[in-house]
Amino acid sequence: MTVNIFPIKAFNDNYIWALDNQTHCIVVDPGDSAPVLEFCKKNQLTLCAILITHHHWDHTGGIDALVSRFPGIPVYGPHNKTIKQITHHLSQGDRIVLPKLDIEFSIIEVPGHTLDHIAYYGDSGLFCGDTLFSAGCGRLFEGSPQQMFTSLAKLTALPANTAVYCTHEYTLANIAFAEAAEPNNQALLEYKQWVKQQRKNNNATLPTSIHKELAINPFLRCYSQELISNVSQNMGVEVTSEQDVFASLRSWKDNF
Repeated sequence: MTVNIFPIKAFNDNYIWALDNQTHCIVVDPGDSAPVLEFCKKNQLTLCAILITHHHWDHTGGIDALVSRFPGIPVYGPHNKTIKQITHHLSQGDRIVLPKLDIEFSIIEVPGHTLDHIAYYGDSGLFCGDTLFSAGCGRLFEGSPQQMFTSLAKLTALPANTAVYCTHEYTLANIAFAEAAEPNNQALLEYKQWVKQQRKNNNATLPTSIHKELAINPFLRCYSQELISNVSQNMGVEVTSEQDVFASLRSWKDNF
């Protein structure tokens, strides 16, 4: 069965990922119900499940209206009592089956951006919310640098050809910082040109891939000698481990 994956635009830069088989669909992190309902109506689709990665409002705000319009659909998400609409709470290693689309996902716990953050991984790709972005990673609102470093390591251990579906169009801004951190990264410079053309045409720069991110994303390249040198110089600290590099890099990005 062919599954289509489409980015429904929401707010300024959110993507609500919709997976459909031309009759049914699931959505990931519906912060706003209106564009989802419009997408379903336009394509004559029945919403059959909602997947949530973490509790932030721009990922959960549309749940109530969608459940009201499609009563009884399952809502999958992390163990967080503040997301009251969740019907199936998920932990590391859990597997879910979505029979209407004949797809499965395994659950990866990825604390860092928030403590409750999870990601969904399957043949369709990786849906990682605000943990891994193209050329960047999520800001640490609740977790520690060590937690995020470990979470990203879980994701980069996935097959290199894994498609990565994150939930914000941050790529160009992330590239600006990545260039400051590792200005002689040729793969990054080439990627920048492609991204600029995509955005000029109002196209999404996502999905990306694990392979691409390992080549261009500074937060996954904490071993790079050029990056280490630039982090030390810019932050005025001596970094000795990849975890130290990551923590300093994240702090630098927060004030970039």
